[in-house]
Amino acid sequence: MATIFKYAMRRYLGQILGWGLALGLIALYLMVIYKPMITQQAELQGLLDAYGETMMAFFGGSADFLSPAGYLDFTFFSYIPVVAGIFAVLMGAGLLAADEEKGTLDLILAYPVSRAAIYWGRCLAFCAATTAILASTWVGFAVGLPLAGWEVSAFALLLPHLSLLVILLAYGALALLLSMVLPSRAVAASVAGGLLVLSYMVNSLARVSERLEALDRLSPLRYYQGGRALSGLDGLPLLGLLIISAGLAALAWWRFERRDIRVSGEGSWNRLWS
Repeated sequence: MATIFKYAMRRYLGQILGWGLALGLIALYLMVIYKPMITQQAELQGLLDAYGETMMAFFGGSADFLSPAGYLDFTFFSYIPVVAGIFAVLMGAGLLAADEEKGTLDLILAYPVSRAAIYWGRCLAFCAATTAILASTWVGFAVGLPLAGWEVSAFALLLPHLSLLVILLAYGALALLLSMVLPSRAVAASVAGGLLVLSYMVNSLARVSERLEALDRLSPLRYYQGGRALSGLDGLPLLGLLIISAGLAALAWWRFERRDIRVSGEGSWNRLWS
């Protein structure tokens, strides 16, 4: 399994560097511009008043926009689950299905290596790659922390990233399971991505409409804490999401152990029940 893990990490190196560098630079930029924004506080407050409380609530805005938690939530952590979720969904759906559709997975399995080793080795690589990307983002915030002048520790800045990591692992595990039961990687990624966007919309609309409160309880993003985690992480709901993610991964493994591997190409809808 260690060999599978190392090989998979080499494959993910481009994604780690690309996503990590891009998000890290965005994080650093947001910290750099914080102090210049404070000097224009009156103009900003007027702009936020023009948006209105409802619009601000939809986008996760805080009443205290220029506080560290409110600033991070509005400028980064309110939308990053969807942006970074693209990576998680695509990588989860293609963890095994991509090689299967290219016709290389059956060749790999011809070697004296178990399906369990391939599956869990790649799962660990996916978790490590996702963690590395978010670590790069955290470094960007931590490097820019002295420039922002916040009385916030680098460890506190790590907490919102832990909340985000749990969300990404959950949707990655969902996409992986779907890739084991749906005809192709593209279909699995589309369904998982659609559920991610739907969850984001329900969670956002629930802030402005109490009628969606019951539906929002089923949304994983309800338990995402974002910039609010600066004041402390509520670990219980995140632990619940981790357990659900592990369950989805276990179901995907069970399915992978028992399904026939395609020689190449996409499957058919009949394979959903096979």
